Amino acid sequence: MTVMEKDVRESAPPATGQRRTTAWLLTASLVVALLVLVPVAAGVGAYPVPVGDVLASVQHRIGVGGAELDRVAESVLWNVRFPRIVLALLVGASLGCAGALMQGVFGNPLAEPGVIGVSSGAAVGAVASIALGLDFLGNWTVSVLAFAAGLVTVLLVYAMSRSGGRTEVVTLILTGIAVNAFAGALIGLFLFFADAAAVNQITFWQLGSLAQATWPKVLAVLPCAVLGLAVAPLYARRLDLLSLGERPARHLGVDVERLRIVLVLVIALLTAAAVSVSGIIGFVGLVVPHLLRMAAGPGHRFLLPGSALLGALVLLAADLTARTVAEPAELPLGVLTALLGSPFFFWLLRRTRRRQGGWA
Repeated sequence: MTVMEKDVRESAPPATGQRRTTAWLLTASLVVALLVLVPVAAGVGAYPVPVGDVLASVQHRIGVGGAELDRVAESVLWNVRFPRIVLALLVGASLGCAGALMQGVFGNPLAEPGVIGVSSGAAVGAVASIALGLDFLGNWTVSVLAFAAGLVTVLLVYAMSRSGGRTEVVTLILTGIAVNAFAGALIGLFLFFADAAAVNQITFWQLGSLAQATWPKVLAVLPCAVLGLAVAPLYARRLDLLSLGERPARHLGVDVERLRIVLVLVIALLTAAAVSVSGIIGFVGLVVPHLLRMAAGPGHRFLLPGSALLGALVLLAADLTARTVAEPAELPLGVLTALLGSPFFFWLLRRTRRRQGGWA
């Protein structure tokens, strides 16, 4: 063992048995909570369906007993609520995992996917599609352009922040802030020249919602979400080493530059896919990973899949609240997550500053 490896191992926090037990308990609790919340969310709404009937319908569809419900109940469950529930799970898992990756790559618990411009870039693509009346891909036009613009924006941010074959984190963040501001200006221009109907549609999309969920939209997000969620845990160990600092990570064999490139692309894939079908939904990627880090420590072997599970649970609960708390109206999902996430962000910022000795 080299001197550097010895120093790093001595400085790294031990993976205690208590933390492992906590991680397993949290994982089991999140899975159970999802299994409980899904049939509840499917049954609650303007047309109520008892949870027993929901389970019976699912059993009938998969051929393990149960019974078929009346035509209206079947249509409500399988054409309206289940697509929305599955989309909420995919979007929430994608945003939660992307947030954990973002904080690991940047070594900052206050980082979230929007920092590198993927959300604002996707918004530009969607707003341009709506304002210009583009429909060359039919109902898919807005989602496809949002996804493509989000990916292109991230690649642009990364290319602009590189210098001498390396990318500094601070430069990447500052470039992302500048690109976010430019994207905001473009969105303002499109809003200025758009007609009233387009402005209303743009506003609704920017506020975030899953009201337009369909099975085709689920299938559009599914490959990107599955790919990103499958790749992310493969880099858990390298993220743990990166958390010790760039220099120790390099001495232990981590190609830091390559790691950042790959994970930024994974973050862009997860976030752009989610934003393209749901609009801008903030704070999930910020709040979810930090809650788990506080509960079970900073180890990414649990943090990445745990953030996906908790993100799915949080977004499903938020969507259920958004569509039921003000019936028959529906609150914008992005507004609800911002209302709940903003106070947490201020608390987190204050807590971080206190630890650094900035505040009394």
